[in-house]
Amino acid sequence: MFDPVEKLKQYVRCQSVSTDSSFQKGMTECREFVAGLLTEMGLEVDVIETPLHPVILGKRNGPADWPHVVIYGHYDVQPADPVEMWDTAPFEPVIRDERIYGRGTADNKGPLMVHLAAVASLLEELPDLPLRITFLIEGEEEIGSPSFNEILETRKKDLSADLVFLSDTGSPNESQIVVTCGIRGIVTLDAELTGPKTDLHSGIHGGALLNPIQALMQLCDSLHDTDGRVAIDGFYDDVVDVEDWERQELAKLGVSESEYLDFLGLDQFSCVPGFSPFEAVRFQPTLEFNGIGGGYQGEGSKTVIPSKAFVKISARLVANQTPEKIEALISQALYDRCPAGVSIKVTSGHSGAPYLVVPPGRPNTPEDQSEALAKAFSTIEASVTRVFGKPPLFLREGGSIPIIADIKRVLGMDSIMLGLFLPEDNLHAPNESFHLGVMKKAITVSKDVLKSLALR
Repeated sequence: MFDPVEKLKQYVRCQSVSTDSSFQKGMTECREFVAGLLTEMGLEVDVIETPLHPVILGKRNGPADWPHVVIYGHYDVQPADPVEMWDTAPFEPVIRDERIYGRGTADNKGPLMVHLAAVASLLEELPDLPLRITFLIEGEEEIGSPSFNEILETRKKDLSADLVFLSDTGSPNESQIVVTCGIRGIVTLDAELTGPKTDLHSGIHGGALLNPIQALMQLCDSLHDTDGRVAIDGFYDDVVDVEDWERQELAKLGVSESEYLDFLGLDQFSCVPGFSPFEAVRFQPTLEFNGIGGGYQGEGSKTVIPSKAFVKISARLVANQTPEKIEALISQALYDRCPAGVSIKVTSGHSGAPYLVVPPGRPNTPEDQSEALAKAFSTIEASVTRVFGKPPLFLREGGSIPIIADIKRVLGMDSIMLGLFLPEDNLHAPNESFHLGVMKKAITVSKDVLKSLALR
C-alpha cells in the first residue's frame, strides 16, 4: 500500500541541498529513495549521471501507439538557513493542523509525491492502463538546472511525449486552485565596481575620489525611472500584450489589495502605472537588486572608503522576451552608465526563457494545439471543479521554471502546471510546509488527468 504521507516524511528526511557540497550524502540518499519508489511502482529506472547531481528517469513503457506523458519534478531543495528561525528541525517532518512541516515539503517533494501517489494508485487499479509514463526528476533545479538541456538533447527519444505534467507552481488558497499558463523567465548578473587599489582611510583620502559605494548607488538608481519602469531602451520591446481573458480570470482571484499588503507587511505598493499589483507580478518584466555590498559590514564603525562595491541583479522576463537580448541590454547599460572614476566588471549568472501556453477556447489559442493538451486542460478543469469545489483559474505566475521553456524549445512539448503550494507554505523560507488536504485532493485530480490521456 502506497501511503503518500509516510513516503513524504521519508523523502523530507533526505537532506538534499544541491547548492552545498557538504550535503552530498543527503543528495545521494534522496536520489536512491526516489529511484527505489519508482522501482517499487514497477517502473524501469535509469539514473543519468551529470557533472553535479544525476537525473532520474522512471519509465512505464508500452506500445508506441499508446499516449505518453512526462511527469516532471525535482528532488533537490533550498538550504534550511537560517536554521534558528525554524520552530522544528527542518529535515525532521512534523505534522500540525493538517500541514506537514520541513524543508522541501512544498518545493517540490510534496507536489511530486502527489503525482507519484497518483501513478501508484492508478496502476494498482488499472494495471493494463494504455498509457506510457516517464518521470523526469532532476537534482539541480534549485541551482538553475545546468545539466538539464544536455539531458533533453541526448534523451529526446525517451522524452518525446504528448505533454508534460507537473506541479511546481502555486495557488492562492486551499480551495482555489490555479492551473498555471505562463511563467516568467530570468536573467541574473553580478556587477563589481572598483575604485582605489585598496581600502582607504576616509579622513585622509575622503573628498579626493569617488567612493565605489556612491558610484554603485548612482548606477543602480539609473536603471529605473521615477514610475518604476526599467529605464533601458529596448527592455520592453518584445513584451506580449495582456489579453482581456487573462485580466478577467485574474479578477476572479478573490484577494484584495489590502490583504496582499497585509501579507507582505507593507503599507503601499510600487507598481508600473497601468497595472495592479496582481497584474504586475504576472504580466510585467522586472529588474531587481537581490544583494548589494561594499566596505565594512561588522559591528560599530570602520571609517574606510572601500576599494570595491558590488550588486547582484536579476530580471524577470515575460512572454516573447529572450534572456540573451535582455542580458545584453542590461550589461551594456551597466558599462555605459558606470560613473567615471571607477571601473566595472559585469559577470553573467544563470538564465531561463519565459513560457506561455494558452488554454483551449481563448482568442489566442494556437490553431495547432494538440488534442492531448486540449484534453488535459479540459479534464483538469472538470476534475478540480469537482474535487476542490471551485473551477480552477488559468493564470500566469511570476516565478520562473526555466526548464519548461527548454522542454518546449528542444522537444516541442507543452506543459500542464497544476499549482499546489500556497502562499503560507513559506517556500525557500523557515517553517516551510505543505497542506495535506490539498495533497489528498490533488492526487485524485492527477489520476483523473492521467486516466483521461490514456482513454482519449
